[in-house]
Amino acid sequence: MKTLHDINFKDKKALIRVDFNVPLDEKFNVTDSTRIEAAKPTIDKILNEGGSVILMSHLGRPKGVQEEFSLRHIVERTAEILGRPVTFASDCIGHVADNAAAHLKPGDVLLLENLRFYKEEEAGDVDFSKKLASLGDVYVNDAFGTAHRAHASTTIIAQFFPENKCFGTLLAKEIESLNKVLNNSEKPVTAVLGGSKVSSKITVIENVLDKIDHMIIGGGMTFTFIKALGGKIGNSLCEDDKLELALEILNKAKAKGVQIHLPVDVVAADKFANDAEKQVVDVNNIPDGWQGLDVGPKSLEAIKEVILDSKTILWNGPLGVFEMESFANGTIELGNFIAEATQNGAFSLVGGGDSVAAVKQFGFEPKMSYVSTGGGAMLEMLEGKVLPGIVAILS
Repeated sequence: MKTLHDINFKDKKALIRVDFNVPLDEKFNVTDSTRIEAAKPTIDKILNEGGSVILMSHLGRPKGVQEEFSLRHIVERTAEILGRPVTFASDCIGHVADNAAAHLKPGDVLLLENLRFYKEEEAGDVDFSKKLASLGDVYVNDAFGTAHRAHASTTIIAQFFPENKCFGTLLAKEIESLNKVLNNSEKPVTAVLGGSKVSSKITVIENVLDKIDHMIIGGGMTFTFIKALGGKIGNSLCEDDKLELALEILNKAKAKGVQIHLPVDVVAADKFANDAEKQVVDVNNIPDGWQGLDVGPKSLEAIKEVILDSKTILWNGPLGVFEMESFANGTIELGNFIAEATQNGAFSLVGGGDSVAAVKQFGFEPKMSYVSTGGGAMLEMLEGKVLPGIVAILS
């Protein structure tokens, strides 16, 4: 795996695909700069070696050129994080970009305009890729969040740098962390899968069954399994067309010697609201008109035991409706258990939009071994898919 350490950047212009698709408020201020901060180690290493950097990214889903999606809005915040001036090019190809790139000196940082202002970016257009490639001497992909897309700047462009292409620090760490869980894990290995639907996790479940010892199931998808096993789930979320599938998963797990842990009790509510009446009930006997919105105390005791006995932990999906304070306890306690296991030497990887949001919201991020930056990309890797952005660097 070719990384930054395999290339000498002195007097080179590094064209870096970053993921600066950050949220902005109505005044175009950056409200969460995590993704910019995540790219800093890669940028710093190249600049410290005497190179210059050209940053390219998308922002949002613009239809053509739209001012609200301009990357000029993030220049100031990027400069603050990097601790050095950032020049902005009002286009990503053509005369403006060519001219800005030509005048770069070692230590300089140039940010190009939104790649998605051109439909050729998402189409993976070769000519567009070639124009981008002409700006730099070395291509660095450090955007895990878009590595599952065969776009011009994430995949196609790499062919123009047969010898001078590599992974950035962030993308290399993502690959290593997932590899550690999927292929080089220390046992016992536990996967915690939450979220609302079995259907959205089926490929992940099937791919990880050969690699794990325990699977903890939580969130809304719990009730599809419970109903399939004959339990009464009241008004809880359920995919009735996936009951057979749920039983198949349980049988496959049993055949492979994987222990499945379903909740034994839940916090049920009389409506889907933070101010709902709630009660702890047996997961197999939820009263009519009530719905399970979080795991119960007995379930948490069992989960704690499994987590603290694990050496490798993958967490993908919350255990309850953590966005509502009344039903956040299960997800918070799970975070505490994984943090404790990590402190005791386990390797913990957190990925998937909702899990990452929960980890950040409740302050667990520094207590985990690694928190993935790419929701869709991580899910596809967990499903066993080959990501085009990664293959482009390896080939």
